[in-house]
Amino acid sequence: MVVDIQGLTMNRTIEELVSKVRPNDPYIRSVRVGQNRPESCDDNDPLASVLESLAQNSPDAPVPTVQGQTLPPVARTPPPVTTPPRSPSPAATPGTPNRPLLIALDPGHGGEDPGAIGPGGTREKDVVLNIARRLKRLIDAQPNMRTYLTRDSDFFVPLQVRVQKARRVKADLFISIHADAWIKPSARGSSIYALSQNGATSSAARWLAKKENDADLIGGLNLGSHNRQVAQILLDLSTAAQINDSVKVGSRLLGEIGKINRLHKRNVERAGFAVLKAPDIPSILIETAFISNPEEERLLRSSSHQDKIAKPF
Repeated sequence: MVVDIQGLTMNRTIEELVSKVRPNDPYIRSVRVGQNRPESCDDNDPLASVLESLAQNSPDAPVPTVQGQTLPPVARTPPPVTTPPRSPSPAATPGTPNRPLLIALDPGHGGEDPGAIGPGGTREKDVVLNIARRLKRLIDAQPNMRTYLTRDSDFFVPLQVRVQKARRVKADLFISIHADAWIKPSARGSSIYALSQNGATSSAARWLAKKENDADLIGGLNLGSHNRQVAQILLDLSTAAQINDSVKVGSRLLGEIGKINRLHKRNVERAGFAVLKAPDIPSILIETAFISNPEEERLLRSSSHQDKIAKPF
């Protein structure tokens, strides 16, 4: 079903309609919104256009009637030229006056998937949601910038749906927020990951990517059914531009995060995270700290430290 509304201008509320449709909705598979042109509907009466066309093609045809009454004669002039509907135009250049820069914030895990759990019982899904909310407020307060949350409360979102949500709202940047964990409690520090074109850059990165990708299994989704699709995306993906932009953004953020927290890796790591595979959105995954480290777990639970983590963005 397509609904065109005349005289309507796109705004944040309309664009966020796509996030209201849950993956298990029994009636709606997806929603797409777009601005076709300043005025979506034509001023011409479509019925009059049809009658005029009939009169042009059949001069001797009987005059149409409605309930026995003769309709007014149709002028013998060429039918009006109308502009056919177009697909929504590509997103405008970020930063232009007509389109704010849109950043998709993706708090990891959620719902039945708690993510990593610290020695003190702190759940990753709770910490990253709090950080994302703080970050949203800070970014939305900036001129010509706004944010979109892939989840705004404690519910599960499949990894591929997170990417789909960001693409539906035509995000300019995708940031997935997590809290790291390792088998040794001594591990600590912040890390940033971009997509790897040829696999992970280290064994630790591969292990971490597998841990995050397996989160889909908890939500009841068999990731194996998507292997072909993911492989096709990777083959067709314009990986060079996406990865280059992601690394640039990640490098800048690493420099800022390093001012308030120790860095686990001083360079942007590369791994095959499922949430980084949007073909047209620069995407990074941030491991804010090691929730498995008792000291960093205590900091992650602190509201003041969560504010500090959000500010470098």
